[in-house]
Amino acid sequence: MAEERTERRGRNDRNDRNKRNDRKGRGDKKNFKEKSEFEERVVHINRNSKVVKGGRRFSFGALVVVGDRKGRVGYGLGKAAEVAEAIRKAGEVAKRNLTVITMKGTTLPHETLGKYSGAQVMIRPASEGTGIIAGGPVRAVLELAGVRDVLAKSLGSNNHLNVTKATLTALGKLRTKEAAEALRNS
Repeated sequence: MAEERTERRGRNDRNDRNKRNDRKGRGDKKNFKEKSEFEERVVHINRNSKVVKGGRRFSFGALVVVGDRKGRVGYGLGKAAEVAEAIRKAGEVAKRNLTVITMKGTTLPHETLGKYSGAQVMIRPASEGTGIIAGGPVRAVLELAGVRDVLAKSLGSNNHLNVTKATLTALGKLRTKEAAEALRNS
C-alpha cells in the first residue's frame, strides 16, 4: 500500500513538473506586451445616450493625455461603444498629436496664459521643490510633460477638453531667453 502511494506521488510530481514547464513557456509569449515610452492618463470619460426603440443606447468618449515626462505631451479624444475601446482610440490619437515643450530645468522659463474657447489657464514657474500645484486636466498635462515645479490656475470654463487645449496652448507659447532674443534680432 505504501509503495503504491509513493509510486503514485512520483507519477504526479512528474506530471506537475511537465505542466509547470509547459505553462511557463506558453504564457510568456501570449501575455508579452512591450513597454511604451509614453505614459497615458485618462482625464475624462463622457457617457452619451441615444434613445432608440428598444431603450437607451450608450456610447463613450474618452479624453486621454499622453507624455514621456521629457518634454513631449499630447492629447487625444476617442469615441466608441465601449469605454476600453474609446480609451485605446484616444491614446492612439494622442500619440499622433505630440508637441514638444520648452523647459528650464524642472520648471518653465516664464509665466504664460493659454486660452482656448472659454477656458483660460495661467501657468507660472516655481522654485525647486514646490511640486505641481494644479488641478484636473492641467495637472495631468504638466505631469506627463515632465514639469516638476509649477504653479497653475484654471480660469473661466471648466470643460475638460477646453482646459486641456488651453494648457497645451500656454505650453506652446513658452520660449527660452535665447530664442526670444533671436526673434528680436532677426
